Amino acid sequence: MLAYSRVTDQRAFGAQLDRLCQVAVPISLPALEQAVAVGRPLPPRSVLITFDDADRNVLEHALPALTARGLPAVAFVVTELIGTDRPSWRDEAAFLLAHRGQARALVPDARYDRLEQLAALPDPDRRRSMHELRVSATAQAPRRQRLTPQDLRRLLAGRVAIGSQSLGAPELGRCDDATVATELRSAHRELTAWLDAAPTAFAYPGGGHEPRAARVLAELGYRAAFLTDHRLNRRLPREALRVSRLSVDTSCPRDHFEAVLSGLQPAVRRWRGL
Repeated sequence: MLAYSRVTDQRAFGAQLDRLCQVAVPISLPALEQAVAVGRPLPPRSVLITFDDADRNVLEHALPALTARGLPAVAFVVTELIGTDRPSWRDEAAFLLAHRGQARALVPDARYDRLEQLAALPDPDRRRSMHELRVSATAQAPRRQRLTPQDLRRLLAGRVAIGSQSLGAPELGRCDDATVATELRSAHRELTAWLDAAPTAFAYPGGGHEPRAARVLAELGYRAAFLTDHRLNRRLPREALRVSRLSVDTSCPRDHFEAVLSGLQPAVRRWRGL
């Protein structure tokens, strides 16, 4: 399964799709869900195309390339961003840190290190630190037009299923039980209202499995939940709410994309100590 974080180049994405069709079998979300539910093996080299933190790039760049080739996909959305012009909290934090933003809970160091420190904070501390960064930074993060509920329906009509990535995409492992439940249930409720159908797929924010979240997802009737763990599923996933994915983007060099398609990327990452 492939996890795209952003599609900024429609031509490069189209070239990747063409290569993908040469060496793999693109499948739809319902096909994966049904196969997992009944234990029926998928065709060899089956691949599901997914998008995390889906924004207008999926609509403007990915959808035309997918439609031209008749390929299905899944877009996971952070529901509190739908219909707004807000950046994701990670994008906003990276910008604020680059513009001298300070927070008491963050140790001054390289910008990347402080961003990861922020992600590792308990959720109330993360939100408090975000406020401190906004107050202290020399500039505010640029606004960014997001998908609207109407856009989500356009994606659905184009064979791009819509899945949840929670209400605000916090690190769920850093949230208390009540916050985990609120993040998942609120997002589920909003997507159901916008799409006139309940979502059946979820992508864990940050890419890691969270057992409490999995229990809530099971209660809500989700049929698949996806990790971004850089692992390859050579067989049918054993747990429907723990499906591995390989991350990729349209800017990666061709040899890197070929390594992903060959199944060698997990071994390369282990060899590099990643």
